[in-house]
Amino acid sequence: MSEDVVTYESRDNIAIITLNRPDKLNALNGEVCARMLEHWQRFEEGTDRVAIITGAGRAFTAGADLNDGGEIWPWMPGVGVELKKPVIAAVNGLVVGGGVVLVQFADLAVMAEDAWLSYPEAKIGFTGGLMASMVARVPHKIAMEFLLVGEKMTAQRAYEIGFINRVVPREELMDAAMDYARKLAANAPLVVETLKAFAGRTMMKSPTELAGYARQMTERTFESADLQEGLAAFAEKRTPTFRGK
Repeated sequence: MSEDVVTYESRDNIAIITLNRPDKLNALNGEVCARMLEHWQRFEEGTDRVAIITGAGRAFTAGADLNDGGEIWPWMPGVGVELKKPVIAAVNGLVVGGGVVLVQFADLAVMAEDAWLSYPEAKIGFTGGLMASMVARVPHKIAMEFLLVGEKMTAQRAYEIGFINRVVPREELMDAAMDYARKLAANAPLVVETLKAFAGRTMMKSPTELAGYARQMTERTFESADLQEGLAAFAEKRTPTFRGK
């Protein structure tokens, strides 16, 4: 598996994770999805205190790669992977479909002034449903317009409805994201973790989010060494020795 379709840089306790398929507008294929999960796990288990997710080139991400689409829910923060630490989306260009979901689930978001959002699933005839909890983040009618009509939303409009925190010139995007990140990294980690956890429990979740979380929790038992030990102990008529792994 290639190491560079998603890159990870650690800088001053800040992880900078970059979707790196610029020739494909950073479309989310199977390899990207696998690497995203690895990098989120690396971030959660490591010493970095905050992560910035961004894209290389002129796109944040064009969403699912229709020629080689991977599953999005297993690596989506708060759905397939639990992150105690904050995530900042630095939206450098166009962002479509599953990419909008990623921006939605980030804790903070900064957007280049010439970037735009699009969620065209109603026009294509397919939906995974993860975007539905947008109604918990912005006014209901605005969310429904975005979801059901499927038209583009400008960075300025996204800011006006409270979907993102700041709009800046493209050349200032990473500086703005790093400004937020440095402030978060300097704050008390346990307080940041606690407030993020409380906010997550307070926020309404869509049925797809809840289903993804349930799959995450159950599948870790299906893939565990404890399951193999339990099955072996049953077959051998002995008491199992579980290790919580």
